[in-house]
Amino acid sequence: MLKTEEIQAFVHIVEAMTVTDAAERLGVAKSAVSRRLAELELQLGAELFHRTTRKLVLTETGQGFYNRCIRILADLEEAQHAVSQAHQELSGQLRVAAPLSFGVMHLGPAIIEFQKRHPKLNFDIDFNDRQIDLIQEGFDLGIRIAQLQDSSLMARKLATISSVICASPGYIKQFGVPATPAELTQHACLTYSYQANPTQWTFINNQGEEQTVKISRLMQANNGFFLGSAAIADLGILRLPRFIAYESIAKGELIPIMPDYRVAEVNAYAIYPPTRHLSQRVRQFIDFLAERFAGTPCWEKV
Repeated sequence: MLKTEEIQAFVHIVEAMTVTDAAERLGVAKSAVSRRLAELELQLGAELFHRTTRKLVLTETGQGFYNRCIRILADLEEAQHAVSQAHQELSGQLRVAAPLSFGVMHLGPAIIEFQKRHPKLNFDIDFNDRQIDLIQEGFDLGIRIAQLQDSSLMARKLATISSVICASPGYIKQFGVPATPAELTQHACLTYSYQANPTQWTFINNQGEEQTVKISRLMQANNGFFLGSAAIADLGILRLPRFIAYESIAKGELIPIMPDYRVAEVNAYAIYPPTRHLSQRVRQFIDFLAERFAGTPCWEKV
């Protein structure tokens, strides 16, 4: 099995391009570095350098091995750093971007609890429904509710997000309820403006078949909590995430309709820029959120 000191010696030789300089960097005798290189090549059964009288030149095999070695050493350094930091108090700034309604209703209490556990942290939170460029705007992580597209960002699922078609008792008493998606064209509907096609609603029936209908829009807004209030005021039918609607459903202020049709689920994710050295405060906060939202969220139980 390869030894760490052999890998370190090899990497230093590559970077210094002479055994002598590598030995000086490591603070050991030249003979020790030469011996480690020889033992490494013996174990691998391959030459890592072309040797000339003046310098060492990596072989193709040596170049590939070097690329892997620097990743191994970086991982070892990261693991050591993570262990050494694990029992230290978290500190520094944590910039988080989150959708407004979900952020205030569900992420907010989690942030408050995490802040109490780690009082030296400095949270900077942007509650906003627009899609933020984390890298460009300098955020450590974001919470995104979506069907994620291919991206350079890393993602960890936190919770399932389902939606419900609902209306107030007052609206139902005055206008009745549609039995099928096609009948929505006869009703006033409230739409969320940040959706790709706000006036096109897609449903899945009990047989798993999809149907898309163009609804008749009465009002459009970029915040689901406001749209829920408008629906409670008898203004129209609404497709609303359960994490917003569940309390109003429990109180009887909104009533789910069209039980034979459902809306496709999405997920809530913690997303963050790819990095080999994710800070402990970001890592622990994501772990905390994943644990807090594990299982069936409260909003899905109503």
